[in-house]
Amino acid sequence: MTKPLAGAFPVLPTMFRDDGAIDQTDFLAVIDFALESQVDGVVYPGVASEVDTLTPEERRSQVRLLAERIDGRVPIIIGASDPDPAVAASHIAQGAEIGAAAAMVIAPFGIGNDVEGQIAYFKAVAAGAGVPIMLQNQPKPIGAGLTPEEVAAVARAVPEIRYVKEETAPCGQHLTRIKVAADGAVDAIFGGAGGRYVTDELARGAAGTMPASELADIHAQMIHAWQAGDVATTRKLYNVSLPLLNFQAIFRMHMTKEVLRRRGVIKHTFVRGKGPKFDEGDRAELALLLADADLPYSSHRPI
Repeated sequence: MTKPLAGAFPVLPTMFRDDGAIDQTDFLAVIDFALESQVDGVVYPGVASEVDTLTPEERRSQVRLLAERIDGRVPIIIGASDPDPAVAASHIAQGAEIGAAAAMVIAPFGIGNDVEGQIAYFKAVAAGAGVPIMLQNQPKPIGAGLTPEEVAAVARAVPEIRYVKEETAPCGQHLTRIKVAADGAVDAIFGGAGGRYVTDELARGAAGTMPASELADIHAQMIHAWQAGDVATTRKLYNVSLPLLNFQAIFRMHMTKEVLRRRGVIKHTFVRGKGPKFDEGDRAELALLLADADLPYSSHRPI
């Protein structure tokens, strides 16, 4: 039996040049940064990858490029979400082609808390998949915002669902309730929500976390310390990361890319997606947050 997935799995951003076109050089640099950070796997494409701005061909091309660069060194979780189960199944099929370890699918907002509807959706998605499914429970309006018991009911009814990524608040409590209600129906539950609640999630039995990628090294060391029983180091790293993650909760991909740039990983920070942009005050605050953190555990020093 294959060992269940566990550890730090950052969601990789899609990189764009200043004209908005795909930047493969920066994308490869982010992949390399994740690998150098000793992550346990990567996730792509997801919400943090600006997946809703990608054309089908861009998406396919990026996934192929990712698989070539990873070359089997760590597991890939393929993002496969779509309200149309046939489209989600096609994304999963590409994941199977590249040897993905799992396919992550958001419980659709349009189906909402209709458990039987969600079961029918996931059965259609999983039919003939050949890749384990991870049910991603996102808050409304991105996802359905299922209750923990609803998540467990869907997982119990669809054997292909082997993992859950829980992102609805309070994340820790919901993780506990899913574990109880699922009663062994899934192999592991991951936290999300940017890693802002990771210590509580780990204490409740989370297999790991799936945050954005700008602090991949911090998150990897945090999880690995926990796995080694070094709770003090995990909490120290958590305290280093949290002010930056609170800032990231507002500016999302803008913050991720700007931090990666300041750490010397990438050159371009163009964001196709919607959301707040920095003003000069925000840039000054980010600089102070980075100076406070100092990122002493990074192989890439801030610039």
